[in-house]
Amino acid sequence: MTATSAYREARDRVLDLREDHDRAVAEWEWPELGDRFNWAVDWFDVVARDNSRPALVVVEQDGSAAERSFAQMVTASDRAAAHLAELGVGRGDPVLLMLGNQVELWESMLAIIKLGAVVMPTTTAAGPAELADRVARGGARAVICNPSDSAKFAEVPGDYLRLAVGAAAGWSDLRDADGRRAEPIHHPGTVPGDRLLLYFTSGTTSRPKLVEHTQVSYPVGHLATLYWLGLRPGDVHLNISSPGWAKHAWSSFFAPWIAEATVVAYNYARFDPAALLRVVREQEVTTLCAPPTVWRMLIKADLSGGPGVLREVVAAGEPLNPEVITQVRREWGLTVRDGYGQTETVAQVGNTPGSAVKPGSMGKPLPGMPVVLVEPVTAERVEGVGEGEICLDLVAHPLALMSGYQGDPERNAEAMAGGCYHTGDVASRDADGYLTYIGRTDDVFKASDYKISPFELESVLVEHPAVAEAAVVPAPDELRLAVPKAYVTLAAGWEPDERTAFEVLRYAREHLAPWQRVRRLEFAELPKTISGKIRRVELRRREEEMSSTGRAPGGEWRDDQFPELSKPGPGSGHGGARPAAGPGSAAPTSSLS
Repeated sequence: MTATSAYREARDRVLDLREDHDRAVAEWEWPELGDRFNWAVDWFDVVARDNSRPALVVVEQDGSAAERSFAQMVTASDRAAAHLAELGVGRGDPVLLMLGNQVELWESMLAIIKLGAVVMPTTTAAGPAELADRVARGGARAVICNPSDSAKFAEVPGDYLRLAVGAAAGWSDLRDADGRRAEPIHHPGTVPGDRLLLYFTSGTTSRPKLVEHTQVSYPVGHLATLYWLGLRPGDVHLNISSPGWAKHAWSSFFAPWIAEATVVAYNYARFDPAALLRVVREQEVTTLCAPPTVWRMLIKADLSGGPGVLREVVAAGEPLNPEVITQVRREWGLTVRDGYGQTETVAQVGNTPGSAVKPGSMGKPLPGMPVVLVEPVTAERVEGVGEGEICLDLVAHPLALMSGYQGDPERNAEAMAGGCYHTGDVASRDADGYLTYIGRTDDVFKASDYKISPFELESVLVEHPAVAEAAVVPAPDELRLAVPKAYVTLAAGWEPDERTAFEVLRYAREHLAPWQRVRRLEFAELPKTISGKIRRVELRRREEEMSSTGRAPGGEWRDDQFPELSKPGPGSGHGGARPAAGPGSAAPTSSLS
């Protein structure tokens, strides 16, 4: 059996079992693909060549749209691959891909994969310092971006190819590939264990983790994501996500094209729920995936126009409020199904089509995902009803798991300790096997679906001369679930007044990415352990207590108190959609900054 036949058989089996979760878990088998596999050549080209059905529709905020058929995507990616190969990009070469929701993003993804090269997705909001780190640690052989972002690389050292989608001084124009004769790209000889993707994701230390995925961990692993989404051939799938984060690859690339569905991308500068609803109806979207932040905004909009032809609606990236499920079900007669995963994996847990949904629960372990709960302190596995860290049993050889954190043996050892992959997330399990998210084992938190590392924000805050120490924690927020709040101890000579608050908030806004924006600030002495470590847990409890009691914090300053901070700042105004972080990752999936 060829790799393509084995892959198709596994895909079709997923479709056959799409509404029988228990049976799917019991009978699930990952396909045996043999000694070599390349998803773009062995799967996409096979189903897409000479296929006139729409593969991709990119809708702009003004209502205009660019549409490409499956066959056109094959031709364009063949041309782009040949062009890249001529410039020197080959098997194993990392390519930093920094484009927005535009047709060239999907063409480039396919082209890079066809060459056996390595895709390094990067948000267009990344600045020179972040890019320098990514180019260096990722070992970028080439960079692809828009002309508007090319100037950022003037401060990024390295001997790498520079390609822009359009004219940019000193850069090659990727569009030169358009005039080439389109010839099929030969199989690059990639084996299942070869690298395919490199993702940077926030951690609890100063440097983001560099997640490495193989030719099978995402391309084959996302059969589980397809199962959770409930996709079928011929579907029209819209995922609210931004390029550069893992969730974009999950639901705007692999899963829908595994299902032979049409990908719809909505390219907006600022999120507008009414506009999204128009796109859903006009494009006859059948399946919709959006983070809870977007769902909370949608239910505040006018849902009376109906869901169009929507059949499946799902949410991922953060816990889903039961209120969202109730209101969408009342207005549309559809049940929003929650799910959970990370950049390091595919979808691990989910409420699947045909299964009973318990509001507040993220569902059950998905087929092919050996999820176990582990007691964080004793490292003992939790059986039956109980609470523990969500882990994957390594004895079961989870195919849909990263190969590791590149160049970071210490983090690898920590993540894979005790025969399990540790997610760092804690959940409870009920008698029916449903899992409910509780929180992080460390201090990382979600804000508007973005994964926030306090250390990264604090590192910027303490650069301001007024800040002696800082601790960032999530402050509950009705719309965004949580927003970053900074507790700051002032340096000598600075007063805890409005002027100082404005200066610190402005500095943070100018030196942090849009999704990391510090929205609240309070001056205080920070609680510490006897060894001098800051106890963020006490500050988090304080925020939760104030939120639950409705007590307003004294001395808190908010960014919306300062009109000047509402003006567009660094990182905004780029051509693509705003950044999002991967279902958690999976990074971030929408922008509401």
